[in-house]
Amino acid sequence: MAAISLTLPDGSKKEVERGSTVRDAITAIGPGLARAAVAAKLDGRWEPLDEPIEQDAALEVVTRNSDEGLFVLRHSTAHLMAYAVQELFPGARFGFGPPVENGFYYDIQVDRPFTEDDLAKIEKRMKELAKSKFPITREKLDPNTAHERFGDQPFKVEQIDLLKENNELFAYQMGEFVDLCEGPHVPNTGELKAFKLLSVAGAYWRGDETREQLQRIYGTSWYSKKDLDAYLHQLEEAKKRDHRKLGGELDLYGVQDEAGGGLAFYYPKGSALRSTLIDFWKDEHRKAGYEFVDTPHISKSDLWHTSGHMEFYKDNMYTFDIEDQEFVVKPMNCPGHILIYKRKLWSYRELPVRYAELGTVYRYERSGTLHGMLRVRGFTQDDAHIFCTPDQLEGEIVGVLELMKRILTAAGFTEFEVELSVRDSQDKSKYAGTDEEWEAAEKSLVHAIEHMGFPYKRMEGEAVFYGPKIDVKLVDAIGRRWQCSTTQFDFNLPRRFGVEYVDADGERKNCFMVHRAIYGSLERFIGMLTEHYAGAFPTWLAPVQATVLPVSEHQVDYAKTVVAQLLQSGLRAQLDARDEKIGRKIREAELAKVPAMLVVGGREAESGTATVRRHGGADEGTAPVHEIVQRLLDESRPLD
Repeated sequence: MAAISLTLPDGSKKEVERGSTVRDAITAIGPGLARAAVAAKLDGRWEPLDEPIEQDAALEVVTRNSDEGLFVLRHSTAHLMAYAVQELFPGARFGFGPPVENGFYYDIQVDRPFTEDDLAKIEKRMKELAKSKFPITREKLDPNTAHERFGDQPFKVEQIDLLKENNELFAYQMGEFVDLCEGPHVPNTGELKAFKLLSVAGAYWRGDETREQLQRIYGTSWYSKKDLDAYLHQLEEAKKRDHRKLGGELDLYGVQDEAGGGLAFYYPKGSALRSTLIDFWKDEHRKAGYEFVDTPHISKSDLWHTSGHMEFYKDNMYTFDIEDQEFVVKPMNCPGHILIYKRKLWSYRELPVRYAELGTVYRYERSGTLHGMLRVRGFTQDDAHIFCTPDQLEGEIVGVLELMKRILTAAGFTEFEVELSVRDSQDKSKYAGTDEEWEAAEKSLVHAIEHMGFPYKRMEGEAVFYGPKIDVKLVDAIGRRWQCSTTQFDFNLPRRFGVEYVDADGERKNCFMVHRAIYGSLERFIGMLTEHYAGAFPTWLAPVQATVLPVSEHQVDYAKTVVAQLLQSGLRAQLDARDEKIGRKIREAELAKVPAMLVVGGREAESGTATVRRHGGADEGTAPVHEIVQRLLDESRPLD
């Protein structure tokens, strides 16, 4: 039998007999690799391990200890859950059941709401089915056969009709359960050992509020019980740290029903936290050579037609009419910064130009997607745009990453995960800009990331149409990843708006434009910070840095002078002069997570001192007030 050649990710080649299965090919590469394999790709396309290989191809093996391996496992667990539901709830109608970050879900329609007891029964049946080690096999279907196979599943039939013209149709079978699915899946249900059903919520079919109401069962799945237990522990920690709960308990922020969903209100303490982040952000940007601008909250829709947003994002924009003219509540700051840049003609000698704005923007989000401060309709974006020449690109990106690291490290984050999103090399037609521009931009991003020493993941085909980008994820105190900073090239808007400069040869040329945000949005960043610190902010961020606690009414006047000293020094301080026992005052200051409690009794009043107690119970003893003030001021410098 003739041999075929397989190209491996490192560029090496392996010859196998034509008609060998994917599993056979992997075994020929190495038995250890074969034991670890759960799925594979041929020429970038997912294939089952028992699929025969008929021609030369690029082979990529997916193993258990990889992110893609978890993706495959979770997809298969979603099918296992649907299998259990099919047995326990005859007549169930199935929608979609994809893997998601850290787990999976399946949208299902049954005649009554699922209960907690139902989830327990479904999970128990899943474990029984998994032990049977059913093979998970794929079958290619023509549209007629697919209709016959899924005739009693209306959501599947609708999906078949959508896919049948331009896509191949596949069915995957495990035991008595068959699902319309592209895959990928693990070889058999014996791989599915460590999983947990978590919750159930409502979901509209295809996310359309006019369509059928289904129920979405969420779960998580891992290759080992140890990993499952660690994740469940993380979920418990996350519940304790929920920013919505802490925001109310600490009197920081909230959403008021009278005003509408997705619109955040900052209370005095939350506003103090917000102002601290803003002041620090401005100081660091000023040092980095940025100029601050402010743009209107509304503008004529003509501006957004020029930018292209009215054509592609109108459903997410708020519009209204005044004097027969359509206006838009701004969903982003970019066009405004471009108009400011275009107020004059710039020479190459004057570039780069860096504009920064804490601009509040508004975007429509469905009510079902809103989530505290993390998903809102109105938010303040820490936007900046850089207008530069091609030869300035790399230096500007390095500067952005250095500034990003400086600000986020000061906020308490030390671990970053970087993703580089680039265009699909197999289909360049859908992207704005020339090959030369994309290559220059991508090269500058790669060099900047390497200069910073960040490990990064290359995301092929994940760039938006107008340019490549860097996304930075932060790792919080309990190991969760948060999408935060973004650095994005744009080859589209400069052309749409005619953003130019005069080069050394006297010719007008298009600027390179870089969008970037570090916090991302203040609302989301503050919600994230609240959860990262579990509300116990470090001294420099704490809304109240010190509270003064007189032991009795006889020390209230002295306590007021202590508070005055703290306030005059620039610290955020308050007085608890209530007629309560000192123990209760301390307990309530602990619950409020104030970093420093200054207890003043008769002895302290006589000696001009205070006794310092820290959040968490540490007692720092008695010291002169001016020394305590200096100590707190030292802690209030974020970069020390």
